[in-house]
Amino acid sequence: MAKDPIKKAGAKKAAAKKAVVKKSPAKKAAAKKAVVKKSPAKKAATKKSNVSGYGGGGVDVVMSVDQVAKEAASIAARAPSTKKLDKLATGETYLTINNLRAGYGKMEILHNFNLRIGRGQSLCLIGPNGAGKSTVLHSIFGFTNIFAGSIIIDGLDVTSLTPSQKLAQAGIAYILQDKSVFPQMTVEENLLMGGFLKDRPAEAKAAAEMVFDKYSRLADRRDKPAGVLSGGERRLLEISRALVMQPQVLLVDEPSIGLEPRFIDMVFGILDDLQKKDGKTIIMVEQNAKKGLAFADIGYVLVSGETAIADSGNDLLENPDVGRLFLGG
Repeated sequence: MAKDPIKKAGAKKAAAKKAVVKKSPAKKAAAKKAVVKKSPAKKAATKKSNVSGYGGGGVDVVMSVDQVAKEAASIAARAPSTKKLDKLATGETYLTINNLRAGYGKMEILHNFNLRIGRGQSLCLIGPNGAGKSTVLHSIFGFTNIFAGSIIIDGLDVTSLTPSQKLAQAGIAYILQDKSVFPQMTVEENLLMGGFLKDRPAEAKAAAEMVFDKYSRLADRRDKPAGVLSGGERRLLEISRALVMQPQVLLVDEPSIGLEPRFIDMVFGILDDLQKKDGKTIIMVEQNAKKGLAFADIGYVLVSGETAIADSGNDLLENPDVGRLFLGG
């Protein structure tokens, strides 16, 4: 008599299940060993990949942002005196901030902040996120609430002036972070926007022509929409637009942000030219601490709205605390 096909199929299924489940003790041990065991090199690689950092160093040498802020705060106890700040401002002191308390709404970000810079010098502000670096620029230009203190430029108290008044009367220009050009407008139209405070359109036109004479890269594209420019060219246009009002002080917020390395070098070359050849006084915030300090005459390290360290840019690059916390080792 033939076997029942249903019973036969059930027997095959049970045999197949048994074959899958059953493993020899040797195979089990080998499988477990293969999963658990890691080479020393792989262990080290895994350990390194869990390290997060701040600044431009490799992940094997930098520290977490929280740890940077904590250690930087301990350094702030040795904050520089105003006498040290005065010494760093060589020649004629051009811009002075005295015991400034400033912030947004009722929130105070800067606490008795002091700054000194000479005419034609450059100063770079570095520090952890939230330290108040951009607030310094905003306060100088008039974007914050000033609770106490003063801002003096070339003997003129500009503390309570509006941004427009500071640009027109004190020659202060603010160069925003990237993406502030008008992409549908031509390069020339963007430049002319920088001269909106000029009494006569002809004055803005003449100032724009001076910019074109200085930068052929923009002159060659004067009739093109600004949206077709490369990242470096857009940054050049943003800087040049500020120059139309012929300012003496340039506040530069993150000049390297979003740029390829070759464009970063180009932008810092332009800023160097404006300082060395045109005598502009430059105060910048730069997250690329190595690049900013290598450029600047003076460097301030901000922590929690106060200056923790102040020195020449070159000396800060050699400072072991600054190197460990902000330069990647």
